[in-house]
Amino acid sequence: MNRPHSLTEYIFLTAAVCSGLLTAAVFIFLLIFSLPLLENGQLTDLLLSSWAPDKGMYGIYPMLMASLTLACLSLSISFPISLGCSFVITALAPARLRRLLLSMVRLMTGIPTVVYSFAALFLLVPLMRNILGQGSGMCILTAAPVLALLIAPTMIIFFVNSFANVPRSATLAVDALGGSEIQKLLYVMIPQAWPGIINGVLLGFGRAMGDTMVSLMLAGNSVSPFNSLTQSARSLTAHIALVMAFDFDSMEFKSIFVCGLFLYIVTALLMLLLRMTTLYFSGKR
Repeated sequence: MNRPHSLTEYIFLTAAVCSGLLTAAVFIFLLIFSLPLLENGQLTDLLLSSWAPDKGMYGIYPMLMASLTLACLSLSISFPISLGCSFVITALAPARLRRLLLSMVRLMTGIPTVVYSFAALFLLVPLMRNILGQGSGMCILTAAPVLALLIAPTMIIFFVNSFANVPRSATLAVDALGGSEIQKLLYVMIPQAWPGIINGVLLGFGRAMGDTMVSLMLAGNSVSPFNSLTQSARSLTAHIALVMAFDFDSMEFKSIFVCGLFLYIVTALLMLLLRMTTLYFSGKR
């Protein structure tokens, strides 16, 4: 009777070990191919200088700032909307409408990123061009709302699941005391669901940092440092996609491994922070 159970455990343990080794192998792969640009103490130059291959400069500073700006701006747009939608789905809407809204949100998670970007290219870009009165309309301010729409379904589902895990005894106590749904949300559900909310924000930020198509099609892909949100910019992921066409032995091509290494480190730090947050709040309960 114990043999199938032991075999199952062995299979899952093997899968976990292989996943860990594969993750480490990806890091080593990126590090090895980044060495030509990292040797001789060039890390500071890579992070703080501009991109000018004709002058022997392969800095990723403009792309790094564009990625961080896009991720933070899209998160600031998406977070209140996602939190409000999760409130409606969890407690404020009628039961049938809750199921319908949640099904629509889940459907949105399956829509390819290129569909959002393609629709925004013909709908949002001309609108932004008319509003700004100059330029092509492809800029950070155009890409950020679309990126916010992209990460919203993931955050909404995470928030809804966090609210659903709130002990039912606490919500029933509010009902017994005659509390409203708003009071239940503000004084019981949100304080109890904070760990899940933080984790959802971290995952949303990680997805915003890792997206390619939105910034590639809507941000303008300028490698010059930007001074305002209405200027064109190129993210790290878009830079990787565009520089892939260069010769394999060129320094331009090797720079994409530095971009990938930085994105890897950011993702790893986010996951570590997510794990530490979960363990911290679990210990306080």
